[in-house]
Amino acid sequence: MPVTQALFRDDSYLAEADATVLAVTDDGGIVLDRTIFYATSGGQPGDTGSLTREDGTMVPIATTITGETKEDIIHVPAEGTPALEVGDHVHLAIDMERRLKLMRMHTACHLLTTFCQFPVTGAAVSVDDSRVDFDMQGETITKEEATEKLMALVRADHPVFIRMISEEELAANPSLVKSRNVRPPTGTGQIRLVCIGVDASIDSQPCGGTHVRSTGEIGEIHIGKIEKKGRENRRLRLRFGPLEG
Repeated sequence: MPVTQALFRDDSYLAEADATVLAVTDDGGIVLDRTIFYATSGGQPGDTGSLTREDGTMVPIATTITGETKEDIIHVPAEGTPALEVGDHVHLAIDMERRLKLMRMHTACHLLTTFCQFPVTGAAVSVDDSRVDFDMQGETITKEEATEKLMALVRADHPVFIRMISEEELAANPSLVKSRNVRPPTGTGQIRLVCIGVDASIDSQPCGGTHVRSTGEIGEIHIGKIEKKGRENRRLRLRFGPLEG
């Protein structure tokens, strides 16, 4: 499959761009030479938005997925929309309001792992209700305690930035990987780290997702519920807004 330049990896705030159609899959998926659309991966859902041809024809994008590898980015058009052809020049626009909510949530999930320092067994990001699952090994935390710690990090307005390291550096620092079940993709020679705090003083972990520029952008957020999932696993659910009651 043709390689797509993933513009979102360098600029999560890029809402519009121009691109050329490189391929159309058998089931109508659209592959571009460059894209601002994040593809479903790492618990973060794919972007939605639109592609507009030079003649004004608009193709709504229902979701964005990966193909055989995470480098294969496929834009899935909504049912019943006009088909695009190889060579078409299109203007890309993502649903930026939705993306920003996902960026805020995803960064908040990273913050949660800085004080819940247990193996991560699962995670999912959404615009309204995200979750991180931990093997808490008999330890406990209340939603009030977790919310207080989380909001302290938000209010501190720590910078969030990207740093690249080599696969050898990651191998020498295995503690950077917090997930028990998912390993960062290798083979390119480089690993993308999402870092929080000056000189990554708060956190640093492999991640290909989109994030805000500072923790203050997350805004008011809380732990809405802590669920028991098995003997040791606990699921912490994040929701926007203040903790009530």
